[in-house]
Amino acid sequence: MTTSPAPIIVTAVFGKDDFAHLDALRKRYYPADRNRVQAHLTLFHHLPPSVGDELKFRLNAETRGAKAPRARLSRVMSLGQGVALGVESPDLMEIRDQLADAFAGLLMPQDRQPWRPHITIQNKVASSEAKALLEALSVDFEPRPLRIAGLSSWYYRGGQWELLAKYSFVMP
Repeated sequence: MTTSPAPIIVTAVFGKDDFAHLDALRKRYYPADRNRVQAHLTLFHHLPPSVGDELKFRLNAETRGAKAPRARLSRVMSLGQGVALGVESPDLMEIRDQLADAFAGLLMPQDRQPWRPHITIQNKVASSEAKALLEALSVDFEPRPLRIAGLSSWYYRGGQWELLAKYSFVMP
C-alpha cells in the first residue's frame, strides 16, 4: 500500500446485498481487461490531494450520526459505448452539492458539470454490444431501493484505486 498523495475520488458505499448484486453485473458485463475497480457510485472523480484533511473532516461530518440517504435505482441508461444504472437520491444530491460548494475552486471540469449519478455496468465496448445489453437489462428492470451505507475516499493511482477512508451512515 502506497501512502504518497494522489488525486482523490469520492464514492458512495453500497449496502452489502446491493454491492454484491451490482458488482456481479459489472463483473459479468464490463470488459475484464479494463475492469480494475468494483461497482461504485462516484460523487467526485478528481479532487487534489491537498484537500485530504478537509475532505476527511467533511465526510465524517456528513455521516457521523446521520441517517443513510434514501436512494433508488431508477433506470437503465445508455453511455453510448456502455450501460449504467441511473440513481435517484435527493438526499445524496444534497450532500454532493454541499461538498461541491466547499471545494468549488478546486473542482476539475468533469466534477463541475451537473451530477448524473449512475453505476457503470459496462463501458468501452462496441455500440452494438452496449445497445444489446441496454435492451436486455431494460426488459425486466423495475426501479428499486438502493441502500447507501456510507461514503468513501480513494487515491487514484493510474487506474487502480487505493482506499483512503470509509465513513458509515447510521443504518436502521
